[in-house]
Amino acid sequence: MKRLRAALAAVALTTATAATLPAAVSPPAAAATTAPATRPAAATDWSTAVVDSTMARYTPSTIGGWSYPVGLYLYGQYLTYKRTHDPRYLTYLRNYVDRFVKSDGSIDQSFNSLDSMQAGRLLVILHHETGQDRYRKAARKIRDRLNTYPRTSDGGFWHADNSSRAHQLWADGVYMVNPFLVEYGKEFGDSAYTDDEAAKQLAVYGGHLQVANGLLRHAYDESRSASWADPGTGLAPEHWCRAVGWYAMAIVNVLDAVPADQSRRPQLLDIFRKLAAGLEKYQDPATGRWFQVMDKGGRSDNWTETSCSSMFTYALSRGAQQHYLDPHYADVARRGYQGVLAELSVGPDGRTDLADISIGTNVGDYAYYVARTRATNDFHGLGAFLIMNEQLRGASVS
Repeated sequence: MKRLRAALAAVALTTATAATLPAAVSPPAAAATTAPATRPAAATDWSTAVVDSTMARYTPSTIGGWSYPVGLYLYGQYLTYKRTHDPRYLTYLRNYVDRFVKSDGSIDQSFNSLDSMQAGRLLVILHHETGQDRYRKAARKIRDRLNTYPRTSDGGFWHADNSSRAHQLWADGVYMVNPFLVEYGKEFGDSAYTDDEAAKQLAVYGGHLQVANGLLRHAYDESRSASWADPGTGLAPEHWCRAVGWYAMAIVNVLDAVPADQSRRPQLLDIFRKLAAGLEKYQDPATGRWFQVMDKGGRSDNWTETSCSSMFTYALSRGAQQHYLDPHYADVARRGYQGVLAELSVGPDGRTDLADISIGTNVGDYAYYVARTRATNDFHGLGAFLIMNEQLRGASVS
């Protein structure tokens, strides 16, 4: 009966999204209080279901401004496009980017934070897909900004070029700039710089943030002046799951891009393998997901979070597939995949809903993290889900 309900919901979704997209409406701000209509089976193409549902909710003009959550989501949509070749998916992405990039390639962004650079991946994608020089010029602005961007004494990019983020490395930041860097280098013949820089950033961040249990702390302050910084180590107090998830995805992207003889590759593999062992240790055995504060799953107010669970599932699956990790991590990834699918449902409107996604989060203590809003259809979760789903549905992880 459960399979039948899932099949009927999939039919309803296909029918709903085949029609002209309705006017955009906002998704619910938090997880629904009523029971979901349907729980999905892995056999359905949940990437196209999520993309079609999101495109039905938002137009390229109403999806939001230039930001990393939207950039993450649209990167996931692009991965779905690459598999399906549905032209609507690429047209939507381009219409979003063209709100910000003028015909002469100028873009009204200062790029004074790593967060503001993440959507730059879309510029590289559109140059690759269209050949239009406007996208190269816009992407070059990010590349050139890094020439003067502030760094720690050992070369790590500050999280942002402002007083409240000065001297700070946040694990989130490695994903905001380094996948863009290696993709920019490949597209525009700049890999000699970009591969070395991206590998260096992962190594510097990992060297500061990773601790004995294999996990990373959320952030590090070289100046020890932030309210959250340990006066001895400069480290934030907790392992916030999505910060660790950003790092996990970034290290896979960089390992995939840099050559086998890259000098920092052995160090990156060591960091990744220690991290993978920590992820396996702290995976929730009941759900297959990971907790908002990763190493404190036994506390009653902690909760399993969907975006980071998608990120870890992707990284472990890809790591096993690429032989960065022991093959048994494919099984850890499968458990994570089933856990994330359990957070996905189809509503009576035929659209997907992805629950239990932490909203955007600063550095804080345990109470701060567990009190974050548990949103439905937040772009952090949707983007991470698509990246995970395209990996798990298309890859042999045996």
